[in-house]
Amino acid sequence: MTVRTRIAPSPTGDPHVGTAYIALFNYCFAKSQGGEFLLRIEDTDQVRSTPESEQAILDSLRWLGLDWDEGPDVGGPHGPYRQSERSDIYQRYCDELIEKGHAFRCYRTPEELDELREARRAQGGFAALKPSELCLPDDEVATREAAGMPFVIRMYVPEGEGPCPVEDMLRGTIELDWGQVDAQVLLKSDGLPTYHLANVVDDHLMGITHVLRGEEWINSAPKHKLLYEYFGWDMPVLCHLPLLRNPDKSKLSKRKNPTSILYYKDMGYLPEGLLNYLGRMGWSMPDEREKFTLAEMIEHFDITRVSLGGPIFDVEKLDWLNGMWIRESLSHEELAKRLHDWAFNQEKLMALLPHAQTRMNKLTDFAPLMAFMAAGQLPLTAASFAEVKMDEDQLKAALQFALWRLEALRTWDRDSIFNELKTLAGQMDIKVKDFLAPMFIAIAGTTASFSVMDSMALLGPDMSRARIRHALNSVFGEIGKKQAKKLEKAYEALGKSAE
Repeated sequence: MTVRTRIAPSPTGDPHVGTAYIALFNYCFAKSQGGEFLLRIEDTDQVRSTPESEQAILDSLRWLGLDWDEGPDVGGPHGPYRQSERSDIYQRYCDELIEKGHAFRCYRTPEELDELREARRAQGGFAALKPSELCLPDDEVATREAAGMPFVIRMYVPEGEGPCPVEDMLRGTIELDWGQVDAQVLLKSDGLPTYHLANVVDDHLMGITHVLRGEEWINSAPKHKLLYEYFGWDMPVLCHLPLLRNPDKSKLSKRKNPTSILYYKDMGYLPEGLLNYLGRMGWSMPDEREKFTLAEMIEHFDITRVSLGGPIFDVEKLDWLNGMWIRESLSHEELAKRLHDWAFNQEKLMALLPHAQTRMNKLTDFAPLMAFMAAGQLPLTAASFAEVKMDEDQLKAALQFALWRLEALRTWDRDSIFNELKTLAGQMDIKVKDFLAPMFIAIAGTTASFSVMDSMALLGPDMSRARIRHALNSVFGEIGKKQAKKLEKAYEALGKSAE
């Protein structure tokens, strides 16, 4: 048997270091066994999925040194490798489940589902909805079908409670309760599959033998096990890896740690250093050395050496390890090339010069003018914003709302950025000039730089958002849950007032 693993990211945002972590362990497991590693794009969320995000995933994984034997850009015998291009396949298998009595069309409305869940909560116990609650009488189904009402396809699951054993490479037998398992939607009303159906069908058709994924998917394992039984297929071997954690042991999130792979690239980390650091997330070499190459990790890879304790993603430790790579593994000539490729190549200089040249009297003016473009996080404090014409609450809201608005921006260019910020300023009843002042400081450290929209367009979405987030943390510290809820309500109110 040829070992086949896969990574299946969703192209709905910045490429996440958690995706790289899971990809690395799938890659090393497959290659250590002489097997194959696939990349599949799970783009069934048509509202949030973008071609730009997909390309960023491909570019960032390749930048790290990971490659795939089959995928949307390289092809292969099991394509297509984008789920949005496999709708006919999922429909066919859904029809098979319905014919075998393992799935049903559910015409329940959102309001009815809310009522059913509320009744469940009132009774106590598990909140999962079961087929007996969701299935309507035949005559009502016929009425709703004749009226052209939308429906989803759900799977039948056991009605009662009881253990569902799931085998895991690291954890042994995991016992989950069927009472927690709801009648999962398999096909949405738009005809696109949910993760659960697409994951099972694709893994089977693509010959995946081992599924290494994050532990957040443990609770979904009974649904997947049941689907494999319904189809009469052998289930791949499961391995649920521990989640990456912030230093405070919370799940890794961009609120507390930069999570985009491209952010670390823009910050000037070496791909070897970042990949090495991800390889240390819950795993270690037999001789416990901290610095090792991808080839060395594959050579010594043993999945049983993975620790189930949540690995801490500590940026200070990453800095230390990346520094070792810079100092110990690069000659002066190699370091010069890395610096050139990172920030001082012709393409980047040509993008900067139109903004610098009009402000230059001599060549030595260039570095001070453009230093923030090749810097990491800026040394900001509350005093940095002293001249901004906003009180503390207004400044906090302006930075946070701008961050949320820019995180949702699908097209990253100066005009799109300006339109979003101008609209937001209007909704907050702040003059555009006054609203942009703290953005200048967050992005460039000063209001005296060239256009903040041009700056953000050149820095890119990852670094721009990270700097605004850093400005928030530098001035206000970590925003607590109570404050965050208050800001979220105020932000939602802005959106409603604009409708």
